[in-house]
Amino acid sequence: MNSSIQYGSKKIDFHLIYSDRKSLGIKVNPDLSLRVTAPNKASIDQIKSKLKKKASWIIRQQNYFQKYHPMTPPRKYVSGETHLYLGRRYRLKIRRSLKPEVKIKDEFIYVYVNSHPGKDQVKKVLNGWYRKRAEIIFNEIYDNISREFKKRNISSDIFTIRSMKKRWGSCTPGKRIIINCELIKSPKGCIEYVIVHETCHLKYPNHSKAFYSLQSKFMPDWKYWKDKLEIIMS
Repeated sequence: MNSSIQYGSKKIDFHLIYSDRKSLGIKVNPDLSLRVTAPNKASIDQIKSKLKKKASWIIRQQNYFQKYHPMTPPRKYVSGETHLYLGRRYRLKIRRSLKPEVKIKDEFIYVYVNSHPGKDQVKKVLNGWYRKRAEIIFNEIYDNISREFKKRNISSDIFTIRSMKKRWGSCTPGKRIIINCELIKSPKGCIEYVIVHETCHLKYPNHSKAFYSLQSKFMPDWKYWKDKLEIIMS
């Protein structure tokens, strides 16, 4: 359930979940949302009272994440706009050319279009380039990661890259690993994290302790890259 508390002039919204636990759990997510896990017997008044005591800490955490929150507006695909590639921001420059292509130089990403340099044309050329780069880089990363997993007899011969609206990756019951091509905009460490995460699902199709233990063995700093992904790509 969703609820809120008032702390001075600030309203703090939170999502509340009840569970079989003895104490209150409070988590501030990188997207600034607040998740509260409470004992089954706790009343909403007790929960809010405890949250008010932690309100200053909650606000500090939200302010910390806010500093790194990109708050990216809807893309207009015009010169001067910033676009991400492998975690770095580039300023877009649109140029006329007989050959549609994309080039990166210094802090700029140049998009060359051969006619009608409107939003749709620029978006099509840029997204096509993103897709090609994703296919090259993701497959290189997957090849390196899968070699290590194969030593534990964990492998999949089906690795797919495609657009996904709500997920960064998935591992199907048929052991097909699917990675969202939008990840090409994030740092390589974030891409590696998602691929490791989905590859671990080949052995453990859940998020059990054994799953996280395996993930930590292959990527000890996965929590850092998970948080970074949520901050950069939110």
